[in-house]
Amino acid sequence: MKFYFTSESVAEGHPDKLCDQISDGVLDEVLKHDPTGRVACETFVTMGLLMVGGEITTTAYVDIHRLAREIIKQIGYDDPKYGFDYHTCAIINTINSQSPDIAQGVDAGGAGDQGMMVGYACKETEELMPLPIMLAHKLVKRMADVRHENILKYLGPDGKSQVTVEYHDGHPKRVDSVVLACQHTESILDPKKDKKRITEKARQEIIETIAKPILKGYIDKNTKYYINETGKFVIGGPQSDTGMTGRKIVVDTYGGMVASGGGAFSGKDPTKVDRSAAYMARYVAKNIVAAQIADKCLIHVAYVIGKAEPLSVFVDTFGTGKISDSAIVKLITENFDLTPKGMIKTLDLLRPIYRKTACYGHFGRQEPEFSWERTDKASILKKAAAKL
Repeated sequence: MKFYFTSESVAEGHPDKLCDQISDGVLDEVLKHDPTGRVACETFVTMGLLMVGGEITTTAYVDIHRLAREIIKQIGYDDPKYGFDYHTCAIINTINSQSPDIAQGVDAGGAGDQGMMVGYACKETEELMPLPIMLAHKLVKRMADVRHENILKYLGPDGKSQVTVEYHDGHPKRVDSVVLACQHTESILDPKKDKKRITEKARQEIIETIAKPILKGYIDKNTKYYINETGKFVIGGPQSDTGMTGRKIVVDTYGGMVASGGGAFSGKDPTKVDRSAAYMARYVAKNIVAAQIADKCLIHVAYVIGKAEPLSVFVDTFGTGKISDSAIVKLITENFDLTPKGMIKTLDLLRPIYRKTACYGHFGRQEPEFSWERTDKASILKKAAAKL
């Protein structure tokens, strides 16, 4: 059976991702000085204005204005020509402290909220992730790299990617189409077309410099390229769209290949199971696939505020399991500590590592900060499964 599946990603200068990075930047700054600080930080951005709010309880001091402007600058909003500038944007700080009603449950080791979280792994890529979302992330990362390195000097910070992969019998075979929306200056507008479209030269440069190096091996003569399909993308970033923390949960996880959990990640310290349990579920699922117990594995867990143990643990291997799904649940409960304290300890989550997660996906990353991507439990699980 043949089918097509599509995933998207967004660039570091996309308004929602700008907000995610600032929220996680605040979290990192707290954890640097106060590893037990409680953080739930939300950011909102629109034309000329950025607002940082939420609940933070900490002994650390965070200079929100300085931190936010530095992150905006690093992303690339350093010139008025991009419609948003770290020098001149207004910043409002509306942060207050965590509710004592929540704190009394968390202090005792319970979950910081109720909710359900999802982890997934599969054999489509070396990262044990679905191929469409991995390609989409790598495209926007490449977009940022060629901009920062001045390879394509006309690119701006905002952008998006989208990749459609053709599957045969459940296995990815080729990229059918790729969408790239790249913010740019007016320098590449075609005067022959009343400056309503970018030049064909610029279009081909974007394909050759960004798309093809990432998609090689999956593209062919029938692959379709949609580059700034409206014609141009000069007005972008917060000048064009409002952004908020947590609005890209599907981009942050598995690209829609499986369900996502009920809560976003950025700006939340690891006592919030929205984040820590989603990371732990990915860790568990990846180790099960790495142990060759299943080719695909979805983990679904749920918690209630103030209680440490999960209310439920559900597994679906989509018929690829070498043992039953119920037996895998038993493996999980016997080999992984799924309490908030256990997950924080296992994955060493009190480190200031989170801003790096805010762009290009929380999963499928090879950097050392991403402890939930380790497969150090695979051999143990493989031996335990053989005894069942």
